[in-house]
Amino acid sequence: MRFTFLKLLFVIGIAVSITLPQYATAQESGQEDIYSRARVLRLLQKGEPDALAYSAIVQQVRVRMISGLEKGKEVTAQNTIVSRQDATASLVAGDEVIVLASRAGGGDVDYYVVDYNRTMPLTLIFLLFIGLGIIFGRRHGLSALFGLGISLAILAYFIVPQIIHGRDPLLVSLVGSFSIAFLSIVVAHGIKKRTIVALISTFITLGSAAGFAILFVRTARLFGTGTEEAVLLQLGPLENINIQGLLLGGILIGTLGVLDDITTAQAAAIDELKKANPSLDFRALYRHGIDIGREHIAALINTLVLAYAAVSLPMFLLFSLYRTQPIWVVLSSDRVAEEIIRTLVGSSALILAVPITTVLAAWLFSRKRAILPAKE
Repeated sequence: MRFTFLKLLFVIGIAVSITLPQYATAQESGQEDIYSRARVLRLLQKGEPDALAYSAIVQQVRVRMISGLEKGKEVTAQNTIVSRQDATASLVAGDEVIVLASRAGGGDVDYYVVDYNRTMPLTLIFLLFIGLGIIFGRRHGLSALFGLGISLAILAYFIVPQIIHGRDPLLVSLVGSFSIAFLSIVVAHGIKKRTIVALISTFITLGSAAGFAILFVRTARLFGTGTEEAVLLQLGPLENINIQGLLLGGILIGTLGVLDDITTAQAAAIDELKKANPSLDFRALYRHGIDIGREHIAALINTLVLAYAAVSLPMFLLFSLYRTQPIWVVLSSDRVAEEIIRTLVGSSALILAVPITTVLAAWLFSRKRAILPAKE
């Protein structure tokens, strides 16, 4: 019980440690721009169109700082709403917001509302997630949360820093993905035969996904510049970063998010088949296992497609509204082609994971001596 409690503390500690250092640095470094939490007291100016942006609305609000060096101080802040849907974006008394205190050129301090403070709902949904995992998953759910903490730690303290320091994003993502797969699966499921099968299958499938990604990204002559974020990276201190490698690494990490679920579930299914009927040989285990796997594949085909489509929905709407080119030209654009290849490479790797896991599991579990029921 004590070890289980330590696991829970570790998960929470990982989540806090990823964000706390950045927050502390901003508050203690004495930099010109400081972010603080504040509560809106009253509205001073309801909002008028900004002369520089026809659709923007500017509000003047009185706020009280509730965190940071100026805690308790009342100031006037400007809130700019860059949207015509100001009915839901306009501030009202009682709203908790994030305020930026900016001293431009060493002059007077100006205060700007940069966003709503969403710490409370984010904390609540995080606690709900942990609670559901522990209540319904019990020990396995807690172990999975512990594995999730390790995955986040590898992302935050290995993959991202190594890429920032100039390492090849594809190689770093591949090593990080292997590490995440090994540690998260072992921690969540323990060391047993089905775990070994899931690990080997995951490694083989990840390698296949890397091969598919390299082949089709380079064949399609994609350079990773299909998003605004990639373009912004090239304008900052990371101007020499390998954007194409970043695209390839993102495909691997996105695939890994669903891959361990497939391999562990398929290995467990075949293990349970063998336990239920110890007389099943390799062929029988493979036949029954692949039947189960086909049901999994049927559900998987839509999984990544819908996930990526949901993220790219605004882009699809823009192309539909302002399409001045034939559909085949739109599909060939770097932004759309990136999403198509990202989705199909990931989905193909997930489908391939089913027969790979089934073969390995059927072979391993068929090595057991068959225990036939006693004759009556």
